[in-house]
Amino acid sequence: MNNFPRVFLNSKEEKEIQQGFPWAFDNEISHVKHRADEKSEWKNEGLKECTVEDGATVEVYTKAGGFLGTGIINKKSKITVRLIGSEHADVIMADTAAYYEKKILDAYNMRRMFYSDSDSYRLVFGEADFIPGLICERFCDEKGRVIIVAQFLSLSCEVFRNDIVAALKKVCKPDAIYERSDASVRDKEGLPQTAGWIYGSGDTTFTIVENGIKLGVDIANGQKTGYFLDQKFNRTAAAAFCKGKTVLDTFTHTGAFGLNAFKNGAREVTSVDISPEAVDMVNHNIELNGAGKVMKAVCADVFDLLKQYETDGRKFDVIILDPPAFTKSAKMIEKAYGGYKEINLRALRLLNEGGILVTCSCSHFMETNMFCDMLMHAAMDSHKRLQILEKRGAGPDHPVLLGYPKSEYLKCVVCRVL
Repeated sequence: MNNFPRVFLNSKEEKEIQQGFPWAFDNEISHVKHRADEKSEWKNEGLKECTVEDGATVEVYTKAGGFLGTGIINKKSKITVRLIGSEHADVIMADTAAYYEKKILDAYNMRRMFYSDSDSYRLVFGEADFIPGLICERFCDEKGRVIIVAQFLSLSCEVFRNDIVAALKKVCKPDAIYERSDASVRDKEGLPQTAGWIYGSGDTTFTIVENGIKLGVDIANGQKTGYFLDQKFNRTAAAAFCKGKTVLDTFTHTGAFGLNAFKNGAREVTSVDISPEAVDMVNHNIELNGAGKVMKAVCADVFDLLKQYETDGRKFDVIILDPPAFTKSAKMIEKAYGGYKEINLRALRLLNEGGILVTCSCSHFMETNMFCDMLMHAAMDSHKRLQILEKRGAGPDHPVLLGYPKSEYLKCVVCRVL
């Protein structure tokens, strides 16, 4: 008999989960029904007084008793249940090693349709690959060594850590696995932050090759997992407009957009970042690719630099805006809208007639229609007209899970400025 605790939702709260949303929030839960063993009576408890331990496997039901899926409960988090599967709990828990091996294998095989063994790509994209809270990047360095960088960002994957690591080793056969679970989101899950080698070892800095360009990666100290793989194909698309052009690459991080422009024959490239460490990496990558005669790195606040360039009368043929997320909450969206509008407005003023603006947002709260509305108002205020040539997103290693809007986070809009 299935004795797993049962989480019942409030009336009409099941619709999003039925559409594919992988969470149940604390305010969506009516009560929890559980018992210690087959001989005990079932108890109904509200969430606040519920004695089911955090990390326990639970089944999720509608108010009327319809089964929705199996998840992991964590009362410390507002995301109280993260769904791990549509099967009943007894089926999943009968062999968790085999269950997670299949999930990792499914994710790996899908990526192999788009990427070669020498490519670097996101191997697991959390909820979009049906493993909530787990991010895995598969890096292949220029020597062919495979390093997986893993982030266990929620209790729902932390409790299956051993099964997941074993599956990564068996399916992907990496030379090493490095953990970067040092993100603040773990604090909200009641988990300590941690980082370091969990399988094998080696240098935490190495060189990968992307789009034929050598790029330094620092998995120990770089942002998040050390390198943003989601823009790979957008960098190629942007570079197509750069031959013989003057290019401004802002919020550059590693200089990847700028280096793609250089590779495609740009006449002059300026890559800007506020972080001295990022600029050091850009200079390293410029040297790796012999781009010093065309490309330079500038350490500056992009907002201030755009103003200064306007004052100085500087002009560019192509400008790339790839800022960090200006908001990580819906409450701050209005302020974020203003930030995006300001940098886009100033970039439009710096572009020559017929110039190309490649503008991005990685905040899922700034959804596509809102982003394009912001662009329209930036164009109005800068007295420019825009033609949208292409709307792009993340690569196929970042699949979008229907019903889970957060997985469609990256917007990349290519515009012609008139």
